[in-house]
Amino acid sequence: MQAEEKVYNISSGVSFPIGTSFTEDGVNFCLFSKHATAVELLLFNHKDDIEPEVTFQLTKNKNKTYHYWHICIKGIDPGQLYAYRIHGPYEPEKGHRFDPHKIILDPYAKAVSIPQKYNRKAFSKFGHVELPSLKSVLADLSIYDWEHVLPPKRPFSRTVIYEMHVGGFTKRPNSGIDPNKRGTFLGLIEKIPYLLALGITAVEFLPVFQFDEQDAPEGLTNYWGYSPISFFAPHQGYSSNPDNPLQVLDDFRDMVKAFHKAGIEIILDVVFNHSSENDDKGPTYTFRGIDNSIYYFLEDDKSKYKNYSGTGNTMNANQSIVRRMIISSLHFWVRDMHVDGFRFDLASILSRDERGNPIENPPILWDIESDPILAGTKLIAEAWDAAGLYQVGSFTGDSWKEWNGRFRDDIRSFLKGDKGKLGDFVTRLIGSPDIYAHRNRGPEQSINFVTCHDGFTLHDLVSYNVKHNLANKEFNKDGNNENYSWNCGVEGPTDDETILSIRRRQVKNFHAINILSVGVPMILMGDEVCHSQMGNNNAYCQDNELTWFDWDLTIKNHDVYRFVQLLIQRRTVTTTTPQEQFSISLIDLLKQSRIIWHGVKENKPNWSADSLSIAVTTIAFNSKIAMHYMVNAYHHDLDFDLPQTLDYQIIKWKKWLDTSLPSPEDICPFNEAKPYGSLIYKVKAHSLVVLTANLK
Repeated sequence: MQAEEKVYNISSGVSFPIGTSFTEDGVNFCLFSKHATAVELLLFNHKDDIEPEVTFQLTKNKNKTYHYWHICIKGIDPGQLYAYRIHGPYEPEKGHRFDPHKIILDPYAKAVSIPQKYNRKAFSKFGHVELPSLKSVLADLSIYDWEHVLPPKRPFSRTVIYEMHVGGFTKRPNSGIDPNKRGTFLGLIEKIPYLLALGITAVEFLPVFQFDEQDAPEGLTNYWGYSPISFFAPHQGYSSNPDNPLQVLDDFRDMVKAFHKAGIEIILDVVFNHSSENDDKGPTYTFRGIDNSIYYFLEDDKSKYKNYSGTGNTMNANQSIVRRMIISSLHFWVRDMHVDGFRFDLASILSRDERGNPIENPPILWDIESDPILAGTKLIAEAWDAAGLYQVGSFTGDSWKEWNGRFRDDIRSFLKGDKGKLGDFVTRLIGSPDIYAHRNRGPEQSINFVTCHDGFTLHDLVSYNVKHNLANKEFNKDGNNENYSWNCGVEGPTDDETILSIRRRQVKNFHAINILSVGVPMILMGDEVCHSQMGNNNAYCQDNELTWFDWDLTIKNHDVYRFVQLLIQRRTVTTTTPQEQFSISLIDLLKQSRIIWHGVKENKPNWSADSLSIAVTTIAFNSKIAMHYMVNAYHHDLDFDLPQTLDYQIIKWKKWLDTSLPSPEDICPFNEAKPYGSLIYKVKAHSLVVLTANLK
């Protein structure tokens, strides 16, 4: 018996909102394309279908308003697979690359279906492809119960960020996660107790937009996710049920709800600067096939793409249509998915005008900062791009915080023993006033980090002098050559106990400086347990145990975990009454404190170019606490004189932290610091010491 043909009730539809929307008349589909000559809406039965079940022709008379193509269809439900065919000129020299043979995604779709036989390379040539294409999925976002769970809305001053890869955190079998949940959004929920115990208040996920895993060297996988296919749809690779393309939406929201119940915020690393279609040799499945010259920066030879991103193409973010899409994407993640903030990858690209020139007060950045839906959202800029535009300290707007690349480089240089870096080191320690003071920005302007996904892990920073990226199949030409790293005497793994001791010391030094400095600290996933990538400083294509979190290290390197845990605990600690809240990070101490600089002799700091040591006493009036920091980056021990009086009071110092000592002597809970009675403290080579005292 022949199956009954499905009947659809069709009307012309409307031009707003863009994407899909449920109305009384059915589902409204709307797509912008200025230069298209014809548009077809396609409905598919299965993700592996090559041809659609039904095709709807959109006519200029009935289905086009201005440059918006639209149609309304009654009789389709959430989960429906759909896409477009878009007709128009294929004239690369004029910037047009329409290919009516290609299946084109809805850029506003909230889910993307990935066929089993998807092949990125097959879609890189003009013409028909005898393979299934990516498909958009119709989603109804109203069907979800948030159970009245609200975002934590934690201020930056009380924030400790953990940069994390969603998949890599639980993929290893030793994660203890059910195999069906390893590497997924739901798998993360089971690791919330670990994050809470460490003291993390916000996780910053590497990209979770649907990305092209095949955008990598042959035989490898795009692991990091900086290859976005969609700015809306969550990545299907993190779903607990890949057979149901809508499941990923519920999984993501379940995860956010669980994190918010635990008081942990979610920050997304968002990639609005480029797409996975790459250069003129890349595939066509979205913006290139919708309206290439609208979405991308093009060279004077419009067959070529301007490449401020280093990936082959650059989104024209200040073009009005692209601006609207970016804002709509951010609205979706905040309003519908309850995300707390964003870290904007290569954010300086967003400050370029429609010709690619840097401009003051870029429209897209002001749109983001002034948008009422996004008010209160954490906004973090990676304030540089791949074409040399560096804006750390000058990124536009009042609400934007910045990844402080100067902090990373200067802290690394000084602690490894580079001469002439003491002044820079001290400046980073106290919040980079040389960068931020002139803009009247607060102490939390700087997002401080020593390591991030892009570069060495902290373990490798103290174990390798040069990168070791041959596994990436790019002949070790990829990745940064300037790492400011020091292997402590031997390249890579060693059994030399002396070298291992120095490395351990350096790891703790970096953690202490990062967490105690003025600004908002960010910790790279795994650094708290000394995870190694064997010297690979660009592991974007390594979806394997090289990059996955090794849960055995939580036991093997528990001393480092404990060290970080106690640092964070005392940074964010509060007493019982709000009036008595305090943090021993320099953020709060410097707001109402005196700072006294010393060298090995009291009140005599050595600011010469050869100096590799410094001491500082901070006296916080609000909490009546004095802290004394001593840093020795020399290869030999130093005897530091200790202040005996402060404000005419005799000081009784207590030892809280000494990175040269074995665990648990290296650090103790703050309220258990032991009295230190000597007038001198011998600070071992490559060590940091912190003493504390109560004032009357």
